[in-house]
Amino acid sequence: MRYLLLLHVNEDSMPEPGTPAAEELYSAYFAVTEAMAKAGVLVDSAPLQPVRSATTLRVRGGETLLTDGPYAELKEQLGGYTLLECADLDEALRWAAKIPAAARGAVEVRPVIPVRPS
Repeated sequence: MRYLLLLHVNEDSMPEPGTPAAEELYSAYFAVTEAMAKAGVLVDSAPLQPVRSATTLRVRGGETLLTDGPYAELKEQLGGYTLLECADLDEALRWAAKIPAAARGAVEVRPVIPVRPS
């Protein structure tokens, strides 16, 4: 079963890129991602650009409406994702607990509904 791990963090609490704190954080992410790959559960993983780079699209009455920025003002923003193929929710949760975002913010673990044959 596939599980999407949504990594929620407060962007304001993230270390400045290029600093030792940022390098330490990136190393922690790379280590857990590499462990997932070696275990054969990693399907895909990526960080997202800051929420200020988002464009929100809505279609209302046949008209496409675009808004710069996120859908809502939140304390924690969606900062990245990891897609895993795990035997069950317990295995997905064990991996989610190892992601640095779990200690800095939150990791939302959601089963993916298969919509096409695998």
